[in-house]
Amino acid sequence: MSNRETQVGLKEVRQQVLAGNQVIQNLIPPTVSYQTEGNVLVIGPEDLARLAADKLSHMGKCAILANESITSQDEAHLELVMNAATDVESYYNKLIDIKGFLGQFQVKVELDDGNADLSVVAIRKPHFDLILDLSMSPCINLEMLPPGYFYVGQDQTKLAEALEQLPDLIGEFDKPRYVKVNSDICAHNRNGNEGCTRCLNFCPADAISSVAQKIEIDPYLCHGAGSCTNACPTGAISYDLPTPQAMHSYLNRLVTSFRSQAQVAPVILFHDIGKGAALVTEQLAGDIIPVELEEITVASIDHWMSSLAWGARQILILNTDATAPTLTQMLNGELTLANDILDEMGQPQRISLISEHHLTEAGAADLSELLVASASWPVIVPAEFAATTKRTTLYEAIDHLNEQAASVDTCLHQSNIPYGRVSVNTESCTLCMSCVATCPTAALTDGGNLPALHFVEQDCVQCGLCEAGCPEKVISLTPQINFDKAARQERQTLHEEAPFECITCGDPFATQSMVKRMLEVVGTHSAFSANTQRLKMCGDCRVKDMFEDILQDPEKQLR
Repeated sequence: MSNRETQVGLKEVRQQVLAGNQVIQNLIPPTVSYQTEGNVLVIGPEDLARLAADKLSHMGKCAILANESITSQDEAHLELVMNAATDVESYYNKLIDIKGFLGQFQVKVELDDGNADLSVVAIRKPHFDLILDLSMSPCINLEMLPPGYFYVGQDQTKLAEALEQLPDLIGEFDKPRYVKVNSDICAHNRNGNEGCTRCLNFCPADAISSVAQKIEIDPYLCHGAGSCTNACPTGAISYDLPTPQAMHSYLNRLVTSFRSQAQVAPVILFHDIGKGAALVTEQLAGDIIPVELEEITVASIDHWMSSLAWGARQILILNTDATAPTLTQMLNGELTLANDILDEMGQPQRISLISEHHLTEAGAADLSELLVASASWPVIVPAEFAATTKRTTLYEAIDHLNEQAASVDTCLHQSNIPYGRVSVNTESCTLCMSCVATCPTAALTDGGNLPALHFVEQDCVQCGLCEAGCPEKVISLTPQINFDKAARQERQTLHEEAPFECITCGDPFATQSMVKRMLEVVGTHSAFSANTQRLKMCGDCRVKDMFEDILQDPEKQLR
């Protein structure tokens, strides 16, 4: 069979697999609503702003904030400007701040007697619904701009596109709530101690914030980039459209079905729903299965690794110039980590970031070279595990891929790994269990009736809460991927002591080191210096002893 006939056959199989498998979505997805009356603020040089405002007469109320000098002194140009938007007022106040989104933009400007909301001054409304920004630099400096904010600068093509879109943004609009937060397993803050901040570092829309020590996501600003779900090690922030389980199940079905029908290990190509989707055509090699995402960072290292473990031979991620720089930075970091993990276990580097160049005629040879190389790699025997939590799924995939390669039992150490080991200086640890109380994943547990501290490495996300909450400062963290499955899943005893028994009743009530520490620190206090023996008693016996003292000496009761 010729290569052309082979490709035709593979493309037919791909078409059948894609047609027969769909991502299971929530039938009634949660949404947020925007309401607008079409009230527009045009920002920029007064001449350009006035000419633009002149084309918005069919919108609601309009105002101009002239924040830059007129671009041209040409008489014909000035005459045109003078006759444009004659019913629209221009304001020349200094811009202080812009916050909000479609239907709710708050624009603060400087006045002689303080700051004011420009919408109240200019159009007698509590907010603007839309903003058209013609400034040299955007007034909102974000990689993903809020819905309803159009930055066109002085690009006439972009201006024409914005003027065409603005009238369509009058009315009520719904948008999905792309992600959800489970605060119960979030590692950001516990008991006043700050821990994980990974999600806060990678949102290109500035939709994530820490409010009252909890992570909150503004659904009106969220674009569904998925960088927060990608960065979250516990799964506390999860994508909701589709859910992590739905995406894993879909990938499993795609890979399994294609391998079964084509007898070929497929290549999974993740691409975004916008520019990436436009580049994916039927000319794509038949053994590549495209998977469309809202943004390419919706799929993370657990999706890549599990797809490989289920039998894909290679993962490609299409990164276009439409991808926000922050997302590209995240991808590069995750990609390096993923391939370092594969390197450590003796697998080929099966995950690659490709550009739009690879899907053009000029880059076809480069893509072909990647596919030819991966076709010669060792074939992976498909795993049979089902995806559960993010961390468990990742480790299931790593363990399976390791078994298919060198079966190493080493540890990969890197500072950016959100998994690893906890160590305790046992000489200074009093087993107060502050670390257990603050651990969000139960990686650290107590000994029940016995004074002991236990640890399971597979459950640790290196959030640092135990380290921050330790009063003795005896905890340290080591970020790593441990390829020794048994050691990683084993319950280790980090520290244990014989209990201290009450000197009166004999019941254990604390640890030896804790009582010793109390005697050293509290024993010198005036409240205890007369009777340090009470520090060696349990709570009930201590209270009983105090009352007996009072009964024997009534004057103590008066004091």
